[in-house]
Amino acid sequence: MAEVSFYILPTESLQDRYLFACKLIEKAYRSGSFCYVLTDSVEQSRIIDDLLWTFRAGSFIPHQIYTGEPPEIEKVILIGSLSAPENWQKVLFNLSSHYPEQGSQTERILEILDNSEITKAAGRDRYRRYQQSGITVTTYKDW
Repeated sequence: MAEVSFYILPTESLQDRYLFACKLIEKAYRSGSFCYVLTDSVEQSRIIDDLLWTFRAGSFIPHQIYTGEPPEIEKVILIGSLSAPENWQKVLFNLSSHYPEQGSQTERILEILDNSEITKAAGRDRYRRYQQSGITVTTYKDW
C-alpha cells in the first residue's frame, strides 16, 4: 500500500511550490527513482518541464512530457496530466488538484501544497480520501 507525504509550504507562491517540487524530484532522481509528476494540464506540465532544466545551475534531470506514448528511454522522469504508465507508478508527485488514480505499484505519493486556500482545500479533500483508503499519511510543514 502506498505511503503519502504532504508538504505544506508557508508561502502562497505557485512558483515556490514548483521550485520545491523540482528539488524533491531531483532528490528522487538521484536516489534512483524514476517518478511520474502528475499535473492538471499540458500547460502545467510544460511549466514543470521548463523548470527542471533551469531551477538549479548544473542540475541535470532527464525528463519529458508524457503524452500517452512510452518514452524512448526508461530512466527518465515523466510529467503529464494522464495516469502514470506502469513503470512510473512507484513514486508519484501529485501537483494536480485531484486524487490520483493509483496503480498497484505505487509505493509513495508526494503532495506539495502552497498556502493558498484553493490549494489547501483541494489538498484536504485528497487527505481525507487517502485516510479513508487506509493509506498512511504524513504531513510536513514550514519548509
